[in-house]
Amino acid sequence: MTSPWQRRRQPDDVPTPVAVAVSDYCRRAKAPAPAADVREALALLADEDDFRVRALTDVDPEMTPLGPFAVVDILRGTAAGVAAQRQTCGYYDVVQELARVREEKTPPPTPAPQAPTFAIPAPRPVPAGDPDEAARKPEPSVADRIAPRKRIAPEPEAVAALDEEASESAFPKKDLPRPRGRFTRVEAPRIAFFELTRMEGKALLEEAIAAAEHRFSLLKTLSHRFNGSRGELTQVDMENVLRDHGLMASLEAKEKGNLIEAYSTHRGASGRVAWALGLSPHELQRLTAALLLTEEVEMVRERFRREALSTSSHLTQRLDLLGRDKYLVDLGIKKRFTDTLRKELERLVRDQLPDATDLHSLAEAVGRKHGAPGELVTRAFERLGMSESLRKQLSPGTPHSSP
Repeated sequence: MTSPWQRRRQPDDVPTPVAVAVSDYCRRAKAPAPAADVREALALLADEDDFRVRALTDVDPEMTPLGPFAVVDILRGTAAGVAAQRQTCGYYDVVQELARVREEKTPPPTPAPQAPTFAIPAPRPVPAGDPDEAARKPEPSVADRIAPRKRIAPEPEAVAALDEEASESAFPKKDLPRPRGRFTRVEAPRIAFFELTRMEGKALLEEAIAAAEHRFSLLKTLSHRFNGSRGELTQVDMENVLRDHGLMASLEAKEKGNLIEAYSTHRGASGRVAWALGLSPHELQRLTAALLLTEEVEMVRERFRREALSTSSHLTQRLDLLGRDKYLVDLGIKKRFTDTLRKELERLVRDQLPDATDLHSLAEAVGRKHGAPGELVTRAFERLGMSESLRKQLSPGTPHSSP
C-alpha cells in the first residue's frame, strides 16, 4: 500500500518557481525552511499538484506557523489550524524522517538492458592465404562490436610535440587597446610646460595657489595637468615659473601662516603638524628651512616645553600629559617631565601617608586635596614606578619616611 508520505518524484525535479513560492509562503507563515527541506516536501506531491501549490501560496497564510510539510498536508485536506498545531509539536519532523527512510528502503528500478539484440551477421569468408589463422581467431560477438573502444593515452612527449605544433600554427594574440568604457578612468593629456610661462598661466597659478596649502600640494596638483621643461614637472620648474609671474612671495606668505598656525594648534608637536598639512617629516623640515622659520618654530616648541614642565599648571593637566608619550617624545622632554612629576608627587604624598590605609585611598586623598581624579593619580603611581615603594610604606609595621 502506498503511503501518503512517500515520494512521487525526485527533489531536483521540483520546478524552481514552485519551490521559491513555497519558501516565501513559509517565511510569511513564521516557519522559514531551507531550500533542501522545501524540495523534500514538494517531492511528496506529483507534477499535476503544482498548480494547487501556487494557488495556496499566492494568498496570505491563514494560521502560523506553517512549514513546507504543513503546506503538503493542507493540500491533502488537513485544516490549516490542525497543520499549525502539528508544526508546533514537531509532527512534521517525524514525517520528514519517515519519508527519508522510505526512500532509502525503496529498491532502485531495474535497469534496462544496455546491449540491444541484433540479428546474427553472416559469417565472414575465410581468407585463402591463411586458413589456420582464421580458425584460431574467434568471431567477435555483438556485444564486443558495440562496446566502446578503449583509447590508449598518448605519451607525454607526443603531447608536448602536438602542443608545440599547435602553438606555432596558431595566430599570434593581438594586443587590444585598453578599455575606454563609461567607468574607465583615462588620464587627460598633459599640457606643455610652455603654457605656464605665458600670461594666461598666471591666472591658473593663482587659482591653484588659493586651493593649495603649501608648495608640495601645489606641485602634485600641477603635475597632473602639465609637463615639465624636461619631462615630469619638478619643484624647480614650478618655483621658477612662480618667480617669473611674481607669485612666489604670496605662496611663501601663505605657507608661513599655515605652518605657524599648525604648530600653535598642535602645541609644538611636529608629527601632528606634518599629518595635518599632509607632509612627511622630511618634507616638513625642508619646508621649514626654505621659509627660514627654523628659529621661529623652535621658539614656539620651546614655549610649549616650558608650559609642560611648569609646576604652576593644574595637577590634572600634568597627570593627563603623562599618558601622551608620543607628544613628550616629540618635544624631547619625556625624561625631564617624568622626573619633575615624580618629585612633585612624592612631595604631595608625604603629607597624606599617615592617614592612608592602602594605595587607592592614598590616591583619592591626594586627588581630593589638589582637585585631581583619583584614577589619574593611581595611573601616575604605576607609570612612574612609585606603586611598590608606596605599598611598602603603607603596610602595617613599616615606619613612614620622615620629611
